[in-house]
Amino acid sequence: MTLAVKEVDPEQPVVEAVLQGDRYAFGELVSRHSDWVRAVIFGVLGDQDRIDDVLQQVWTTFWEQIDKLRDPARWRPWLYRLARNAAVDAGREVTRDRKATSALGEQLAVHRNGQSARHDAGDQRGVVLEAIDALPDIYREPFVLRHLQEWSYREIADVMDLPVDTVETRLVRARRQLRDMLRDKVQV
Repeated sequence: MTLAVKEVDPEQPVVEAVLQGDRYAFGELVSRHSDWVRAVIFGVLGDQDRIDDVLQQVWTTFWEQIDKLRDPARWRPWLYRLARNAAVDAGREVTRDRKATSALGEQLAVHRNGQSARHDAGDQRGVVLEAIDALPDIYREPFVLRHLQEWSYREIADVMDLPVDTVETRLVRARRQLRDMLRDKVQV
């Protein structure tokens, strides 16, 4: 008879220290996990210009609300939800701002942003990032976590609270859509 050994999260002591108000531990958590939180925000928001603002908001919320974390072992999915919700809220804010501008002002902004984006995205990497940005949220989020952050299917499924099969399906569809979008734009 073999006993199942539960894998211990190496971040557990750090999270518990943060729960006790340890600012140094909080800084460690931020430095170790900001990359994947940034990827979650990009996966939802798709706006590279706003990622840092939303990231700062997420970590501030994490610090201020850490006492609401019921199960310290589930800190990663909780942080994922904080990041996702902050990105969704930021996206809504952009939508509200766009509606508030005049049609002419919006057209000028789109033109200016399009011009700078074309200059910045002159290379293939920029074209690929724009294509990833164009994916629907349900495909972009797992795609960014898998291919830009190199998470396993299981990690993505756990943090997004989805079955692994669903993650696999969304990744297949994301790759297919990207392949179609990039067919004539990127040299292999």
